[in-house]
Amino acid sequence: MIESIQLDLATQNDAQELLNIYAYYVKQTAITFEYTVPSLEQFQERIRHTLTAYPYLVAKRKNEILGFAYTGPFNKRAAYQWNAETSIYLKQGELKKGGGALLYRALEQLSRAQNIVNLNACLSYHDLEDVRLPKSSYYFHQRRGFKQVAHFHQCGYKFDRWYDMIWMEKRIQTPPPSPKPFIPFPDLDPSVFINSIKR
Repeated sequence: MIESIQLDLATQNDAQELLNIYAYYVKQTAITFEYTVPSLEQFQERIRHTLTAYPYLVAKRKNEILGFAYTGPFNKRAAYQWNAETSIYLKQGELKKGGGALLYRALEQLSRAQNIVNLNACLSYHDLEDVRLPKSSYYFHQRRGFKQVAHFHQCGYKFDRWYDMIWMEKRIQTPPPSPKPFIPFPDLDPSVFINSIKR
């Protein structure tokens, strides 16, 4: 399965397909705490804004978009610049088929090139299995080496019930005594991106 999947940089032309994937999570799940599906224009702006400083990747099989993942600022204060927050959404039916692992592998390589030290994932959570909130994302991040570092209780309300929020963290390189500045994604050597998506 993995061999048939290609990674690419998201473009504005991908926005409608990406929005279609994301809309399912907004309307049917508590995986995102958004209540309303963004407009196409809003989603295009999110892609554009992310790419000003961070990678936004899509996974494809024969030109069909299977999912997408991106990073963003963990916190906007300067001292946090060596940390990034991850996000990932896969098309229904594409879980556990390799696309998510490839997307995260590339994000990790690109993040190291940006001098990022820690990746952080914010996940909605419930102690029990829930039809609106399966634990697939939690287990996915565990398999990728993320560790739970924070747990906030009953902080999100959707579909007439309360959900928790957890933070998971993965250290992708040793924090240096004097870190080099964060490198915005557009300023990376293009070969870094090309090499990151090779398998």
